[in-house]
Amino acid sequence: MTLFSVENLSISFGGLKALSGISFEVAAGEIFSIIGPNGAGKTTLFNCINGIYRPGSGRIRFKGVSIQRKKPDAIARLGIARTFQNIELFAHMNTMENILLGRHIYMQTGLFKGGFMWGRRSFAAREEVVHRRKVEEIIDFLELQAVRDKPVGGLPYGIQKRVELGRALALEPELLLLDEPCAGMNAEEKQDLIFWVKDIQDEMGVTLLVIEHDMSMVMDISDRILAINFGRPIAEGTPGEVQRHPEVLRAYLGEDEDGPASEPLDASA
Repeated sequence: MTLFSVENLSISFGGLKALSGISFEVAAGEIFSIIGPNGAGKTTLFNCINGIYRPGSGRIRFKGVSIQRKKPDAIARLGIARTFQNIELFAHMNTMENILLGRHIYMQTGLFKGGFMWGRRSFAAREEVVHRRKVEEIIDFLELQAVRDKPVGGLPYGIQKRVELGRALALEPELLLLDEPCAGMNAEEKQDLIFWVKDIQDEMGVTLLVIEHDMSMVMDISDRILAINFGRPIAEGTPGEVQRHPEVLRAYLGEDEDGPASEPLDASA
Protein backbone atom coordinates (compact mmCIF):
# COMPACT_ATOMS: atom_id res chain seq x y z
CA MET A 1 0.00 0.00 0.00
CA THR A 2 1.34 3.43 -0.94
CA LEU A 3 1.80 5.64 2.13
CA PHE A 4 3.57 8.59 0.50
CA SER A 5 4.02 9.85 -3.04
CA VAL A 6 5.61 12.70 -4.97
CA GLU A 7 4.25 13.52 -8.43
CA ASN A 8 6.16 15.61 -11.00
CA LEU A 9 7.60 17.92 -8.32
CA SER A 10 9.52 20.99 -9.45
CA ILE A 11 10.88 24.09 -7.71
CA SER A 12 13.04 27.00 -8.91
CA PHE A 13 15.02 29.69 -7.11
CA GLY A 14 15.27 32.62 -9.49
CA GLY A 15 16.63 31.18 -12.70
CA LEU A 16 17.94 28.01 -11.03
CA LYS A 17 15.76 24.92 -11.33
CA ALA A 18 16.55 23.01 -8.15
CA LEU A 19 14.11 20.15 -8.79
CA SER A 20 12.43 19.14 -12.04
CA GLY A 21 9.95 16.33 -12.59
CA ILE A 22 10.64 14.32 -9.44
CA SER A 23 8.17 11.44 -8.96
CA PHE A 24 8.24 8.38 -6.70
CA GLU A 25 6.08 6.35 -4.32
CA VAL A 26 6.93 4.94 -0.91
CA ALA A 27 5.08 1.88 0.37
CA ALA A 28 4.05 1.59 4.02
CA GLY A 29 6.83 -0.03 6.06
CA GLU A 30 9.50 0.55 3.42
CA ILE A 31 12.95 2.15 3.66
CA PHE A 32 13.28 4.33 0.57
CA SER A 33 16.59 6.12 0.05
CA ILE A 34 17.45 9.11 -2.13
CA ILE A 35 21.03 9.44 -3.35
CA GLY A 36 22.91 11.86 -5.54
CA PRO A 37 26.07 14.00 -5.64
CA ASN A 38 26.36 17.19 -3.61
CA GLY A 39 24.00 19.82 -5.01
CA ALA A 40 21.71 17.27 -6.62
CA GLY A 41 18.64 18.65 -4.80
CA LYS A 42 18.14 16.03 -2.09
CA THR A 43 17.72 18.38 0.88
CA THR A 44 15.62 20.74 -1.24
CA LEU A 45 13.28 17.80 -1.81
CA PHE A 46 13.02 17.18 1.94
CA ASN A 47 12.36 20.90 2.50
CA CYS A 48 9.44 20.68 0.07
CA ILE A 49 8.08 17.57 1.77
CA ASN A 50 7.99 19.02 5.28
CA GLY A 51 6.72 22.45 4.26
CA ILE A 52 9.83 24.64 4.53
CA TYR A 53 9.69 25.28 0.77
CA ARG A 54 6.57 25.46 -1.37
CA PRO A 55 7.11 23.72 -4.72
CA GLY A 56 6.38 25.55 -7.95
CA SER A 57 4.46 22.59 -9.38
CA GLY A 58 3.65 18.99 -8.66
CA ARG A 59 1.92 17.22 -5.80
CA ILE A 60 3.00 15.61 -2.53
CA ARG A 61 0.57 13.15 -0.96
CA PHE A 62 0.63 11.48 2.45
CA LYS A 63 -2.00 8.79 3.00
CA GLY A 64 -3.81 10.14 -0.05
CA VAL A 65 -3.95 13.75 1.23
CA SER A 66 -2.14 16.58 -0.60
CA ILE A 67 0.29 18.28 1.77
CA GLN A 68 2.38 20.54 -0.50
CA ARG A 69 0.61 23.69 0.73
CA LYS A 70 0.52 22.82 4.41
CA LYS A 71 2.76 24.45 7.03
CA PRO A 72 5.51 22.44 8.77
CA ASP A 73 3.61 22.13 12.06
CA ALA A 74 0.50 20.82 10.27
CA ILE A 75 2.62 18.27 8.40
CA ALA A 76 4.21 17.13 11.67
CA ARG A 77 0.75 16.64 13.19
CA LEU A 78 -0.17 14.37 10.28
CA GLY A 79 2.64 12.02 11.31
CA ILE A 80 5.76 13.12 9.38
CA ALA A 81 8.95 13.78 11.37
CA ARG A 82 12.40 14.81 10.20
CA THR A 83 16.03 15.08 11.19
CA PHE A 84 18.29 17.68 9.58
CA GLN A 85 21.61 17.61 7.74
CA ASN A 86 22.84 20.37 10.05
CA ILE A 87 21.89 19.54 13.63
CA GLU A 88 18.98 21.62 14.95
CA LEU A 89 19.14 21.09 18.72
CA PHE A 90 19.02 23.48 21.68
CA ALA A 91 22.63 23.37 22.85
CA HIS A 92 21.96 24.65 26.39
CA MET A 93 19.23 22.06 27.05
CA ASN A 94 19.97 18.48 28.05
CA THR A 95 19.22 15.29 26.12
CA MET A 96 15.94 14.61 27.92
CA GLU A 97 14.67 18.15 27.33
CA ASN A 98 15.59 18.13 23.63
CA ILE A 99 13.84 14.81 23.00
CA LEU A 100 10.84 15.95 25.07
CA LEU A 101 10.32 18.77 22.56
CA GLY A 102 9.22 16.09 20.09
CA ARG A 103 6.19 15.50 22.32
CA HIS A 104 5.03 19.12 21.98
CA ILE A 105 2.23 18.36 19.51
CA TYR A 106 0.65 15.99 22.03
CA MET A 107 0.74 18.37 24.99
CA GLN A 108 -2.55 19.97 25.97
CA THR A 109 -1.24 22.15 28.79
CA GLY A 110 -0.23 25.57 27.48
CA LEU A 111 1.80 28.23 29.27
CA PHE A 112 -1.24 30.07 30.68
CA LYS A 113 -3.10 26.93 31.73
CA GLY A 114 0.03 25.35 33.21
CA GLY A 115 0.72 28.44 35.30
CA PHE A 116 -2.45 27.84 37.29
CA MET A 117 -2.09 24.10 37.70
CA TRP A 118 0.36 23.26 40.46
CA GLY A 119 1.07 20.05 42.33
CA ARG A 120 1.77 16.45 41.49
CA ARG A 121 -1.89 15.62 40.97
CA SER A 122 -2.58 18.45 38.56
CA PHE A 123 -3.37 17.72 34.93
CA ALA A 124 -0.11 19.42 33.87
CA ALA A 125 1.98 17.21 36.19
CA ARG A 126 0.25 13.99 35.13
CA GLU A 127 0.67 14.92 31.47
CA GLU A 128 4.37 15.61 32.05
CA VAL A 129 4.83 12.14 33.57
CA VAL A 130 3.25 10.46 30.52
CA HIS A 131 5.47 12.28 28.05
CA ARG A 132 8.64 11.80 30.09
CA ARG A 133 7.92 8.07 30.25
CA LYS A 134 7.77 7.97 26.45
CA VAL A 135 11.05 9.89 26.19
CA GLU A 136 12.72 7.48 28.63
CA GLU A 137 11.77 4.62 26.29
CA ILE A 138 13.47 6.40 23.40
CA ILE A 139 16.56 7.15 25.50
CA ASP A 140 16.82 3.45 26.33
CA PHE A 141 16.24 2.45 22.70
CA LEU A 142 19.03 4.73 21.42
CA GLU A 143 21.33 3.98 24.37
CA LEU A 144 21.51 7.59 25.52
CA GLN A 145 21.20 6.89 29.27
CA ALA A 146 24.73 8.14 30.00
CA VAL A 147 23.99 11.58 28.53
CA ARG A 148 20.30 11.99 29.44
CA ASP A 149 21.01 14.92 31.81
CA LYS A 150 23.93 16.50 29.93
CA PRO A 151 23.61 19.65 27.79
CA VAL A 152 23.75 18.52 24.17
CA GLY A 153 26.08 21.36 23.17
CA GLY A 154 28.95 19.55 24.90
CA LEU A 155 28.27 16.13 23.40
CA PRO A 156 30.19 14.59 20.48
CA TYR A 157 28.66 15.27 17.08
CA GLY A 158 27.68 11.65 16.50
CA ILE A 159 25.75 11.51 19.78
CA GLN A 160 24.04 14.81 18.95
CA LYS A 161 22.81 13.17 15.74
CA ARG A 162 21.38 10.37 17.86
CA VAL A 163 19.62 12.87 20.12
CA GLU A 164 18.06 14.52 17.08
CA LEU A 165 16.88 11.11 15.89
CA GLY A 166 15.33 10.58 19.33
CA ARG A 167 13.47 13.87 19.13
CA ALA A 168 12.02 12.87 15.75
CA LEU A 169 10.94 9.49 17.16
CA ALA A 170 9.25 11.24 20.09
CA LEU A 171 6.69 12.57 17.62
CA GLU A 172 5.68 8.92 16.98
CA PRO A 173 5.74 9.41 13.20
CA GLU A 174 4.36 7.13 10.52
CA LEU A 175 6.90 8.56 8.06
CA LEU A 176 10.40 9.51 9.22
CA LEU A 177 12.68 11.64 7.04
CA LEU A 178 16.39 11.16 7.81
CA ASP A 179 18.73 13.72 6.25
CA GLU A 180 22.27 12.27 6.28
CA PRO A 181 21.91 10.43 9.60
CA CYS A 182 25.48 9.03 9.41
CA ALA A 183 27.19 12.40 9.08
CA GLY A 184 29.83 12.92 11.77
CA MET A 185 29.67 9.32 13.04
CA ASN A 186 32.58 6.91 13.33
CA ALA A 187 32.44 3.37 11.92
CA GLU A 188 31.05 1.84 15.13
CA GLU A 189 28.35 4.50 15.45
CA LYS A 190 27.36 3.99 11.81
CA GLN A 191 26.98 0.26 12.35
CA ASP A 192 24.83 0.87 15.43
CA LEU A 193 22.69 3.29 13.44
CA ILE A 194 22.04 0.66 10.78
CA PHE A 195 20.62 -1.64 13.48
CA TRP A 196 18.52 1.17 14.95
CA VAL A 197 17.12 2.12 11.55
CA LYS A 198 16.13 -1.49 10.89
CA ASP A 199 14.55 -1.71 14.37
CA ILE A 200 12.62 1.52 13.70
CA GLN A 201 11.28 -0.12 10.56
CA ASP A 202 10.60 -3.59 12.00
CA GLU A 203 9.65 -2.98 15.63
CA MET A 204 8.06 0.47 15.44
CA GLY A 205 6.48 -0.03 12.02
CA VAL A 206 7.78 3.34 10.80
CA THR A 207 8.28 4.05 7.09
CA LEU A 208 11.60 5.77 6.38
CA LEU A 209 12.71 8.16 3.67
CA VAL A 210 16.50 8.55 3.83
CA ILE A 211 19.12 10.84 2.31
CA GLU A 212 22.62 9.50 2.84
CA HIS A 213 26.08 9.78 1.23
CA ASP A 214 27.42 6.65 2.93
CA MET A 215 26.79 4.15 0.14
CA SER A 216 27.54 1.17 2.34
CA MET A 217 24.69 2.14 4.67
CA VAL A 218 22.35 2.91 1.78
CA MET A 219 22.92 -0.49 0.23
CA ASP A 220 22.49 -2.25 3.59
CA ILE A 221 19.22 -0.67 4.71
CA SER A 222 17.29 0.31 1.57
CA ASP A 223 14.39 -1.56 0.03
CA ARG A 224 14.43 0.80 -2.96
CA ILE A 225 16.52 3.77 -4.05
CA LEU A 226 15.95 6.88 -6.15
CA ALA A 227 19.05 8.52 -7.64
CA ILE A 228 18.86 12.16 -8.70
CA ASN A 229 21.34 14.56 -10.28
CA PHE A 230 20.99 18.26 -11.09
CA GLY A 231 17.47 18.11 -9.65
CA ARG A 232 16.28 15.37 -12.04
CA PRO A 233 15.65 11.66 -11.47
CA ILE A 234 18.17 9.40 -13.19
CA ALA A 235 17.39 5.94 -11.79
CA GLU A 236 15.03 4.12 -9.45
CA GLY A 237 14.96 0.51 -8.30
CA THR A 238 16.49 -1.97 -5.90
CA PRO A 239 19.94 -1.25 -4.46
CA GLY A 240 21.55 -3.64 -6.95
CA GLU A 241 19.76 -2.11 -9.93
CA VAL A 242 20.63 1.47 -8.99
CA GLN A 243 24.22 0.58 -8.08
CA ARG A 244 24.86 -0.65 -11.62
CA HIS A 245 22.86 1.95 -13.55
CA PRO A 246 25.07 3.77 -16.12
CA GLU A 247 23.63 7.21 -15.28
CA VAL A 248 24.35 6.69 -11.58
CA LEU A 249 27.90 5.62 -12.34
CA ARG A 250 28.41 8.71 -14.49
CA ALA A 251 27.02 10.99 -11.76
CA TYR A 252 29.29 9.55 -9.07
CA LEU A 253 32.37 8.53 -11.01
CA GLY A 254 32.35 11.07 -13.84
CA GLU A 255 32.38 8.52 -16.64
CA ASP A 256 32.22 9.85 -20.18
CA GLU A 257 28.80 9.44 -21.77
CA ASP A 258 30.36 7.63 -24.75
CA GLY A 259 31.84 5.01 -22.47
CA PRO A 260 29.72 4.28 -19.40
CA ALA A 261 31.42 2.38 -16.63
CA SER A 262 30.74 -1.33 -16.49
CA GLU A 263 31.80 -1.90 -12.85
CA PRO A 264 29.27 -1.46 -10.04
CA LEU A 265 29.37 1.60 -7.80
CA ASP A 266 31.66 0.92 -4.85
CA ALA A 267 29.41 0.60 -1.80
CA SER A 268 32.29 1.63 0.47
CA ALA A 269 32.71 5.01 -1.22
